[in-house]
Amino acid sequence: MIGVVVSSWVGMLNIVRHHLKQYHIRSLTISGEIKISDRQAIVQAFNSDEKKYMILLLSLKAGGEGLNLVGGNHLFLCELSYNPQNEQQACDRIYRIGQQRDVHIYRLMIKNTIEERISNLQERKLKLAGDVLAGCVDRFSLKLEDIAYLCS
Repeated sequence: MIGVVVSSWVGMLNIVRHHLKQYHIRSLTISGEIKISDRQAIVQAFNSDEKKYMILLLSLKAGGEGLNLVGGNHLFLCELSYNPQNEQQACDRIYRIGQQRDVHIYRLMIKNTIEERISNLQERKLKLAGDVLAGCVDRFSLKLEDIAYLCS
């Protein structure tokens, strides 16, 4: 298994890195602390056929666009984002042209917590946005609270 661990929090990535080191699992990191000019070399090392690195730790914002991480086929989202599109962009990093393995996405979530509420919010936002884009919602049935919900 070659995986990408995604978090909004660099501190969380540091905790994961610490535990990976304890098990002698080599990892790479792309976060806002890494210069944009250095990120492509990290991506190339991760995607390499040599597989020296089993895990890429990726901050949600730094991994938002432009990265092709087909070296990994397992993606772990450490926490949920209020904006489901942010998570989708992270997932799209491994769903790219050149991916030759089945892709698995894992969303870490604890039942009966705020994370479950965020997941419900994401589903509602995606459905409402899809309905609006598909023209299924006419201008008279779209309420101000629906628009506010999309923007929350």
